[in-house]
Amino acid sequence: MEKISFVIPCYRSENTVGGVVDEIVETITAHGGYDYEIILVNDNSPDRVIDTIKALSAANPKVKGLDLSRNFGQHSAIMAGFTYLTGDIVVCLDDDGQTPANEVFKLIDKLDSFDLAFAEYKTKQHSGFRNFGSKINDLMARWLLSKPKDLKIMSYFACKRYVVEEVLRYENPYPYMSGLLLRATKKVTNVEVNHRERVEGSSGYSLKKLLLLWINGFTSFSVKPLRFATFLGFFTAVIGFLFGIYVIIHKIVVPDSLMGWSSTMSVMLFLGGMIMLMLGMVGEYVGRIYLSINRSPQFVIRDKVGFEDKKDGK
Repeated sequence: MEKISFVIPCYRSENTVGGVVDEIVETITAHGGYDYEIILVNDNSPDRVIDTIKALSAANPKVKGLDLSRNFGQHSAIMAGFTYLTGDIVVCLDDDGQTPANEVFKLIDKLDSFDLAFAEYKTKQHSGFRNFGSKINDLMARWLLSKPKDLKIMSYFACKRYVVEEVLRYENPYPYMSGLLLRATKKVTNVEVNHRERVEGSSGYSLKKLLLLWINGFTSFSVKPLRFATFLGFFTAVIGFLFGIYVIIHKIVVPDSLMGWSSTMSVMLFLGGMIMLMLGMVGEYVGRIYLSINRSPQFVIRDKVGFEDKKDGK
């Protein structure tokens, strides 16, 4: 009998994650033919979600929990869950009930022909800010990761076990799940499912967290930003050279003309800003290299709930 592993990162969801677990259990029981486990990862949530996880595990031994020592972010929490799963099929979904667990077999059935199936929402119930962030993330994935234009990447997906094993080969800090999944396989598809309204609370992705997520994508899986900086520097140098020739010719043709200080200062400020921007970009790459060399952890597990083994965190 094949086993399905559900991985759910939890943050501010003490009142919602129980409903998600109940829906998973009801769906698997009604379908039949599969064993399952549910791994709930507490990403150092400020509420009492860890108590909810312990209660769910006590009521159902197939529910397990990981308690992270600090807030490492959703993608690191998923990596923690991946490290401890034992299933043949892996499903990742949200803890707020917006991703319909009762439609999980729409995704799983696609794994007969594909290695990875992402949910696609006909109508998304996210806020305007979150939808804007998703669009930016989609554009970045298309540019940096060569993602097909018609492929939608969501936090609700199902994949085969070997995809997760390939993802786990990444041992550096700041994992970027979209990049890790897409570099593992190209046999990817979308499956249309419903998207529910949020029961309570708001998205855990603030502007700061979205920016950090985008930076992870920039610096972890592509050197295209550095190439862009090279081309931009070359283009700026050509413009500066041509402008210098113009100044010389203008001075010869009109000897008494005065070149404005304001234009000179604006050019200096522009060039100075571009130099600082490019240095900051290079600094991000160097900083990530430094953290990787020093083996900064993806996650640190404070406690495990319902696990028999004592495998250390990464």
